[in-house]
Amino acid sequence: MTAAQHAPTWSIDRIAGAPAAPVLEEIRRLAAAAVEADGNPPLSEQTLVTLRAQDAGDRLLVFTARTPGPDDSELAGVAVVHRSTEDGAVLELVVGPDCRGEGAGTALIEAVLAEGLDDLRGWSHGNHSAAADLADRFGFAPVRELWRMRLTRAAVEESVPTLVLPEGVVLRSFVRGQDEEAWLAANAAAFAHHPEQGSMTRADLEARMAEDWFDAEGFLLAVREADGALLGFHWTKVHPGIGAHPPMGEVYVVGVTPEAQGMGLGKALTIAGIEHLHGKGLQAIMLYVDGDNAAAVALYRKLGFTRWDVDVMYAGKTPQPTL
Repeated sequence: MTAAQHAPTWSIDRIAGAPAAPVLEEIRRLAAAAVEADGNPPLSEQTLVTLRAQDAGDRLLVFTARTPGPDDSELAGVAVVHRSTEDGAVLELVVGPDCRGEGAGTALIEAVLAEGLDDLRGWSHGNHSAAADLADRFGFAPVRELWRMRLTRAAVEESVPTLVLPEGVVLRSFVRGQDEEAWLAANAAAFAHHPEQGSMTRADLEARMAEDWFDAEGFLLAVREADGALLGFHWTKVHPGIGAHPPMGEVYVVGVTPEAQGMGLGKALTIAGIEHLHGKGLQAIMLYVDGDNAAAVALYRKLGFTRWDVDVMYAGKTPQPTL
């Protein structure tokens, strides 16, 4: 018999809304195993936050793949669809390292497509060849590249200039119970053009502050010295080490309000966050940036960042007109 004939038949379960705690824990373990195997997180932070949200409702669809059998059969793969008015339907999919090449990904994609969702797009974190092949087989093509750029410890010392703040601006750390609403307003203003980041709510912020990685000391706020008005921020993050992958810092999000544009504050905040992470002894710092954002890419290159990896978003191919 051929290898294909030995492939298991997958049992696909459909879950609307947030999964129950035991299933969520299975998904977290599956994602962690994929990170250790691939070096890339298969599910975005927003997806993990939404999976835990008890009010997820019809914003969330989860499909799990298991071999037919008892209720405690091992989770082989999961597909998560996050639906929103801003982004349509966005798919993320992960198959366990020990279950790949056996049709679980195909079964999950077929279950998602059977929903008939409008404007379905999917992320491939790290854009592995298997994901690219699966996308092509189901008629999806790349529409966006999200670069991951990395700055090594040696490059920090060689390429990152000394921090110089604009006149009249000071830095301080975020204070829980005091700065939430001011930060949400500044974030919405700074990212009015960016639906994913600019639409963050108080619940989104609280969910992130509840994460183990949250560190208010590394959530840097640039305020006007005269009146304390929030002009910009650099929220840093430290990813814990997993398996052979050591801890890594992240330029999580840097934002400048419209009134503070043109002061050089974005560069200053970026440097301030790098200095903070560098002081923790981390061997590398990473960030995400859209590949077509030439100005941001140029700035990060000047600071010593190099392209390290890429996440690719796929969407259904546009039919070509018949001549």
